[in-house]
Amino acid sequence: MVDVDIPRTTPEPPEPDRTTRVAALWATAVAVPVALLVGVFAFMAIQPEKSDVSDKSLKQPVVVPSTEVRLDAPRLDDRAALACLAVTSQLPAKVRDLQQRRVSAGPEQNAAYGEPPLAVQCGVPQPIMCQTPKDETPGCIPMDTELLIMNQVCWYAKADTGAATFTTMDREVPVRVTVPDVYENPAQWANEFSDTVVKTVKSTPADKQPYGCNN
Repeated sequence: MVDVDIPRTTPEPPEPDRTTRVAALWATAVAVPVALLVGVFAFMAIQPEKSDVSDKSLKQPVVVPSTEVRLDAPRLDDRAALACLAVTSQLPAKVRDLQQRRVSAGPEQNAAYGEPPLAVQCGVPQPIMCQTPKDETPGCIPMDTELLIMNQVCWYAKADTGAATFTTMDREVPVRVTVPDVYENPAQWANEFSDTVVKTVKSTPADKQPYGCNN
């Protein structure tokens, strides 16, 4: 009997599946950033919100004094007094965000709103237009002055110290609105009262109105 030596062959380990390995690497690469993002969002969620102290919406509202607004109340004739009473009785209690305030005299012809006070005065002296380009009448309004037609009311605008005044030029009884400089677009504030003027004060005949009111 002949003994034959048969060499033993050691089995080689199977080659790893490259497809599975690549998939695992991609899964790890994606999972790490996602975990980081989740952590960042969670951290942000538990942080207290920072308040922006410069935000304009956080401004405190203006406190309106309880004191009366000092306004003159000249004596009016019966016709003017009746017209002015109609004006003040139809004025709103609030103009935009300005509350109406008490006045020192003549509530039947005067009104005021907000702080600094925006004033409405009825029965004031009527501004006079100059009759010629060289008219030297004291206080007359130059002929080339542009008048404002707002909601069917003809207004004369004048810039004074600290405020602008707007006076009706086409009404039987003049109405004046004084708008402090702190309010932007003063003409628009004056125009808030045009509808009341139209409803309560008769207009003067067209031939009696200044030229600028008819254009």
